[in-house]
Amino acid sequence: MTRKYFGTDGIRGRVGVSPITPDFVMRLGYAAGKVLVQTGVHTDKRPTVLIGKDTRISGYLLEASLEAGFAAAGVDVMLSGPMPTPAVAYLTRALRLSAGVVISASHNPFDDNGIKFFSASGNKLADETELAIEAELEKPMECVSSEYLGKAHRLRDANGRYIEFCKSTFPNELDLRGLKIVVDCAHGAAYDIAPHVFHELGAEVIAIGNVPNGLNINEKVGATAPDALAVAVRANHADLGIALDGDADRLVMVDKNGKIYDGDQLLYLMVIDRLAVGPVAGVVGTLMTNMAVEIAMKKLGVGFIRAKVGDRYVLEQMQEHGWILGGEGSGHLLCLDKHSTGDGIVSALQVLSALRRMGRNLDQCFDELTLFPQVLLNVRVVPGFNWQKNEALMQEKKNVETLLDGRGRVLIRPSGTEPLIRVMVEADDRELATSCARRLVTCIDKI
Repeated sequence: MTRKYFGTDGIRGRVGVSPITPDFVMRLGYAAGKVLVQTGVHTDKRPTVLIGKDTRISGYLLEASLEAGFAAAGVDVMLSGPMPTPAVAYLTRALRLSAGVVISASHNPFDDNGIKFFSASGNKLADETELAIEAELEKPMECVSSEYLGKAHRLRDANGRYIEFCKSTFPNELDLRGLKIVVDCAHGAAYDIAPHVFHELGAEVIAIGNVPNGLNINEKVGATAPDALAVAVRANHADLGIALDGDADRLVMVDKNGKIYDGDQLLYLMVIDRLAVGPVAGVVGTLMTNMAVEIAMKKLGVGFIRAKVGDRYVLEQMQEHGWILGGEGSGHLLCLDKHSTGDGIVSALQVLSALRRMGRNLDQCFDELTLFPQVLLNVRVVPGFNWQKNEALMQEKKNVETLLDGRGRVLIRPSGTEPLIRVMVEADDRELATSCARRLVTCIDKI
């Protein structure tokens, strides 16, 4: 069955426009609550969900709507306030709750928002559970009788619990003393968490993007705009910089010279570190992963496969093969021996522990990895545009692939969260990749 509302990362859109409206979100909470009640094994304990959110002003509105929906279904609610997406996944599992919900649109602008769900085990919901929720959404919303209504209370120590969890993923025998680190929180959910984690491990921390006002999340800061971090690292003569996105599940890093390192490079560094202590069976990337990473994995004797774009698909492949490392160039990195989902802070700690063990700086670790030039362009389209059935675009794609003639590859795909077509061209020459990408974008614009 095709999902009507759920995309690759929950339900997302512009606030005030269906489906991100108070009435729909209340019905969503009710529908999800009904599924929990019907499928859970609770004996004398009613289902309880944790609701966290990022720093968007619309979070207050949607939080209240979700709370009302869950209460109407007879589900208790715990509220954490601003909390990274991976923190909600961890706390849901640690507190033995029925599910976790995050109100966030991740790296999108402030006037977007969305709803993400986690299962009791801290994983994203299975397709069949999302379909069951959508089926409940088609039914009239009712309300349990008053004696069975859900209650709500605030989880007061959520930040402290999560900070300690993050620190536990860093080796006990290592610390960050002597390092000056700039931490860019994207004015997002980790603004009062990430700086404390690195400081408590011994680093001198300079925080930027840590003054959210509800409207400035991801605005010219964070993992989607790392130039601000590069400037701050150089200005403060720091050893390196760490950039998270609005809900802190992405990671981009910057070395002391201001050079930016994406998820592909950081995943490679994690693999190198793991190989120093034992074999690594394989790594999962995506269709967007740079070809240089795939080539490097083969040289290292490490298996490599590509999943569809989206960290849920990376996770599915990792679980299927029993592998523990995977990720995307965008900065979604997964270390399943540390956490059940992608976590920007935990991933940064894995990179920092690798640097400590190697005795190197970030800029000294990539002599064996030279990324292919990769050009990615986005084109806004009418929702529902089916690019695969457009003959003109398919012909232009063939023309570009003929021009590349084995020197690169083309990937066209729709965004899973926005009405965009993403065009990626990878080639051994940047000018060639750029010109080919622009040809395809021009073709889509004309259509």
